[in-house]
Amino acid sequence: MQVVHTIAELRQLLARFDAPAFVPTMGNLHAGHLALVRQAKPLGDVTVASIFVNRLQFLPHEDFDTYPRTLQADCEQLAAHGCDVVFAPSETELYPQPQTFKVHAPAALGDLLEGHFRPGFFTGVSTVVMKLFQIVFGQSKGQGHAVFGKKDYQQLMVIRQMVRQFALPLSIHGGEIERAEDGLALSSRNGYLSTSERAEAVQLSLALKTLAAGVLGGEHNLAALEQHAMAALAQRGWAVDYLTVRRRDDLQAPGTPDFQPGQLVALGAAKIGQTRLIDNLEF
Repeated sequence: MQVVHTIAELRQLLARFDAPAFVPTMGNLHAGHLALVRQAKPLGDVTVASIFVNRLQFLPHEDFDTYPRTLQADCEQLAAHGCDVVFAPSETELYPQPQTFKVHAPAALGDLLEGHFRPGFFTGVSTVVMKLFQIVFGQSKGQGHAVFGKKDYQQLMVIRQMVRQFALPLSIHGGEIERAEDGLALSSRNGYLSTSERAEAVQLSLALKTLAAGVLGGEHNLAALEQHAMAALAQRGWAVDYLTVRRRDDLQAPGTPDFQPGQLVALGAAKIGQTRLIDNLEF
C-alpha cells in the first residue's frame, strides 16, 4: 500500500489505472470503514481511501479541533484490508486558498433533518467530495466507483443526486451499517462515550426499531409515533434532534400510498452527554 500526501503524487500514481474504487473518510477508522474498503475492492482496478478531516462541514461549536487524527493506525488497518492507496492531504494541500466556490445541495434535500440541525453541513460535504472526485477520477478512462456508508443516509442521498446532476462518470454504492453486538451503529464518535453513555447509546437504535414496529403494526399517525419516541428517549436523558419516518427516495414525510414494504426509513439524531449520534433503519 502506498500513502501519498499531494494531489500531484496521487494523480501520477493513478495515471496507469482505468477505474479507481474510492472510499472517502475522515480517518479514526473502525470496522464500518473497513467494510466499505472490502466492498470497494472488487469494483475497480485500484482501491483508494482518503483520510481528511474536512473543516468545511463542521459548525463553529463542533469538534473539528478535537476530532481524533490517527493516521498511522488507520493506514495499518487499511493495508491489512487490501487498500492500495491512501490519500492523506494536509488542509493547505486540499484548500491552498479559501474554498469560495462551493456545491450546494437543493434545499428540499439538504435543508431538512441533518441539514436543519447542522446548517451548511451538506455544502461542506458536497464541496469536499466533489473536489476529491475530481482528484481521484479526473483522469480515469473507465467507470469509477465510490462507496459511502448508509449510516450517513442523507449524505449518501445528497452525493448520489450530486453525481447524477453533474453527470459524473462514476457509480455511487451504499455500504450497510456495521453494528456492535448490542446494535449500536459503529461511529468514530462512539469513542467519546463514557462507559455509562456507551451502555445507554444502544437506545437510539432501539427507538428506531420501535418507530418501524409501530408503522408495520398498522399505525399511520406518524406525528404521534414520532412524538412518543422522542419523549421516551428524552426521559432517559437524551437531547433529541429528531426521530422520524420518511420516504427512502426523497426523505419527505410519507403519505398513505407510501406505506408499502421497502419504501420507508426511520432516521434519528440525538445527543447523549456531549456526544451526538445518528442512526437509521430501512423497513
